[in-house]
Amino acid sequence: MPGLVRAALREPVYLGAIAAGKAVFGALDLTVRSTGSEHLPRTGPVVLASTHVSFPDFLYVGDALLGTGRLVRFLSRGDVWSSAPVGQAMDAMRHVPVDRRAPAAAYLRARGLLREGEVVCLFPEAGISAAYVVRALMPGAVALARETGAPLLPVNVWGGQRLWGQKRSLDAPFPRPLV
Repeated sequence: MPGLVRAALREPVYLGAIAAGKAVFGALDLTVRSTGSEHLPRTGPVVLASTHVSFPDFLYVGDALLGTGRLVRFLSRGDVWSSAPVGQAMDAMRHVPVDRRAPAAAYLRARGLLREGEVVCLFPEAGISAAYVVRALMPGAVALARETGAPLLPVNVWGGQRLWGQKRSLDAPFPRPLV
């Protein structure tokens, strides 16, 4: 993990977020298993297209790549930035807000990150699947890979819905974590 430490030292907020994520996993006694990180190129731009079954899916994707020495820049719902401290942390980690009414800005920012050689992760289902089947995919991940020449790697996340999944009906309140 020395490469990750070097990368994270240049980005102390990201290093803190990784430590916090690890603390949450430990406090909840979660075992996170992953395979396939050897397919991630060691350098250069990469587009990750991940399934989305729970709110903390970004934690699982990021955790799976810790051993690669690469940090992941996530595209995330724009309303996450509505809290000033959270928004500042997201900006410091170079994550990308997505405004669903005007998604072009997120696309352009993600394209810029890829041109810098970053790993960018999108959730092309554009939300959490309440039925736990892959929903129709938005074209952004494919378009970014095609335009930048970055490899497009599929990522499948499963199990997080048992911790904190989506609401079961449109009029139901958002669920709280099951801890």
